Amino acid sequence: MSTVIALIEAAAERLDAAGVAFGHGTANAFDEAAWLVLWQLRQPIDDLDAVADRPVSPAEQAQVEALIETRIRTRQPAAYLTKEAWLQGVPFYVDERAIVPRSFIAELLIDGGIDYWLGPHTQQVLDLCTGNGSLAVLAAMTYPEVTVTASDISATALEVAAINVTRHALDSRITLVASDGLAALPGPWDLILCNPPYVNAQSMAALPPEYQAEPALALSGNAAGGTDGMDFIRGLLADAPSRMSAQAVLVLEIGNERAYFEAAFPRLEAVWLDTSAGEDQVLLLTRDAIVRGLH
Repeated sequence: MSTVIALIEAAAERLDAAGVAFGHGTANAFDEAAWLVLWQLRQPIDDLDAVADRPVSPAEQAQVEALIETRIRTRQPAAYLTKEAWLQGVPFYVDERAIVPRSFIAELLIDGGIDYWLGPHTQQVLDLCTGNGSLAVLAAMTYPEVTVTASDISATALEVAAINVTRHALDSRITLVASDGLAALPGPWDLILCNPPYVNAQSMAALPPEYQAEPALALSGNAAGGTDGMDFIRGLLADAPSRMSAQAVLVLEIGNERAYFEAAFPRLEAVWLDTSAGEDQVLLLTRDAIVRGLH
């Protein structure tokens, strides 16, 4: 009879051999295999050592192998198969209606990376392009005194966000609003969090199938993408000052597109924030910096 760790090691070999892509909660074949095996066996996914030597019945082994086969055959992100993703130790429901949450802004919320710019004046928080609502939930958890609005252009993504708001008992503090950018969000906001669509057309075409399984609208802003991935951000920065309070800040994630951002907005004085992926992923803009940099 096999064991949990033996199943994980075998599954990792299969995933590696199949050339699947990672990045939706795990970074390598072993971690992905552990996630899928432990989920299928209904074991805690954060304590492998406790169950590594647990015997696995032939029926359980068959279920695990079928799940790994589905992962390889469909190239669906593991989170879509398990209907769950974890961000900073917090579980979130997710399905194909929303992008799999993986924002570095989550780190900054939990680790206090933006607290320097916040204070008693920080009362109204907006999570723009909320997807499954994970950043809105984490912001509400981190700052118990604030009120959070979570917004997305996608009505179906907001359906997923509603599941997570209720799951974490935050219905009284998080409001969901459908909006194309800031169009339906007059504010004024004291803190805007935004992990927007920023993948340019060339990068979209090169994405592995796992990423193309996600809503294109959430990755590039539209199915075709923009030439530099900055189309949504241009509109956001044009509209933001009129919707921000005097001391407000905008925290913006742009992934690996810093060169495109700096080329598009050469006069903006951005503060690049340190994350586990370096200082090129997330930036902070004060309201004053946006006004000065765009006028």
